[in-house]
Amino acid sequence: MTRKILEVNCPSCQKTVQWCVENEWRPFCSKRCQLIDLGAWANENYRVPTDDPAPLSNEHEPYRD
Repeated sequence: MTRKILEVNCPSCQKTVQWCVENEWRPFCSKRCQLIDLGAWANENYRVPTDDPAPLSNEHEPYRD
């Protein structure tokens, strides 16, 4: 029985790549594309939308016990 290997597009460059154990960078086509994506995460290019525009810090609020 032969299994069909799933092919996906690289999230960075859209090149078609095989999703298999032999592809160590899956779902990316290369280490370069993997690092480009990691850099985008580090730069906060990917964000979960929120309705709350409040800042995360409480530096403008007085200290309370």
